[in-house]
Amino acid sequence: MKVIGAGLPRSATTTQMFALETLGFGPCYHMRDLLADLEGGLPLWEAAAEGKPDWERIFGEARSTVDWPSARYFEALMEYYPRAKVILSARDGDDWANSMRKTVWAVYKGHSVMHHMCEARAVVDPLWQRYMDVMTHMTWDDDTGALAGDTTTHEGLVAAMERWHAHVVRTVPSDRLLVWNPADGWDPMCDFLEVAVPAEPMPRLNDTNSFREGIVGGAIDIINEWWDARERPDSGLHGAPLSATVQEPAEPQ
Repeated sequence: MKVIGAGLPRSATTTQMFALETLGFGPCYHMRDLLADLEGGLPLWEAAAEGKPDWERIFGEARSTVDWPSARYFEALMEYYPRAKVILSARDGDDWANSMRKTVWAVYKGHSVMHHMCEARAVVDPLWQRYMDVMTHMTWDDDTGALAGDTTTHEGLVAAMERWHAHVVRTVPSDRLLVWNPADGWDPMCDFLEVAVPAEPMPRLNDTNSFREGIVGGAIDIINEWWDARERPDSGLHGAPLSATVQEPAEPQ
């Protein structure tokens, strides 16, 4: 492990992942790796949340890691990988809070369609319920969450971000830390990691619409699978005929 990301979700961590892999620090472990394999990854992160991490099994051949859940444990990772450098990706507080409110925060809190779809998925998908539980423990719980406290207001969410950033800056020795704003582009990151600046521009990945598409779409897919596997009744509500959308298809002529 050469680079540890300590930035919060929605601080351009997907862009940072792409950048690190472009610079030769790949594979880069990211939340996408956990979401792609909840069955294999959840037990490892549940153990980490209980204070029994197996970093070698979690990261495998990864040479860098960014985003949640690994950023939540940047302190333990700094100790385990003493030669690794740390990058804290940072955005303007208001911009970050606005993005967070419409994406990650809405998965766990509030009354949006995204929140209720994720809650419905958790009812029919035990792995998703476990994922929600361990992420809540890491992020929102009063005793263990990195963003604990009242985040229902814009000001509260910004304050939670500022507390996290101050904690990282206090904790990481200055010679191991880069505070990196994605608007700054390649140069600060390349100087910090002592590599050449690529010719291609820095991309902008995983915007709010992309996030919502993946989370809501994934929930719909799982709920549809559950619905398609149900035991089908002979009639609808209060004895009404089944609608054409739920009737068995007619035999071909």
